[in-house]
Amino acid sequence: MEFDEQAAHTHFSVQWFNRVWEYIDQSGRTPQEEEEMLELAMASLAHWRKRPDATPRNYSIGCWQVSRVFALAGEAGLARRYAQRCLEHSQAEDVFYQGYACEALARAELTAGNLSQARLHLAQAASLAAGVADPEDRQQLEDDLDSLNSQLR
Repeated sequence: MEFDEQAAHTHFSVQWFNRVWEYIDQSGRTPQEEEEMLELAMASLAHWRKRPDATPRNYSIGCWQVSRVFALAGEAGLARRYAQRCLEHSQAEDVFYQGYACEALARAELTAGNLSQARLHLAQAASLAAGVADPEDRQQLEDDLDSLNSQLR
């Protein structure tokens, strides 16, 4: 039986992305669970980069997730680094993805304690959210921005 490398990249990019969501949604992660969350997010993104069908949108989403887990882990510099990559990959995408890139930048700055920068990125994200055509997508982004905004008060 021959190993199908592309099938493996397809499998692990999606499976590990989804597993990371379980950790993100989990309250009270142990240090070991936090470490696994970080490792799986990075591994998922690495597998996306090996897929021939991957698009800038996939990279934007993957970088957003990596930024989010670094923010959850208190790693502001790495959260900022991947939020910036998310923004770069989202430039040709719908404003929904650009809005989430700004959300990631706001979260990274909040993690770093840079409240004025966090507010600036949050305002940019809110402006972009207003232009999201799909009502469900707009509501999802606005809900995440509201959650962040409550942390800035």
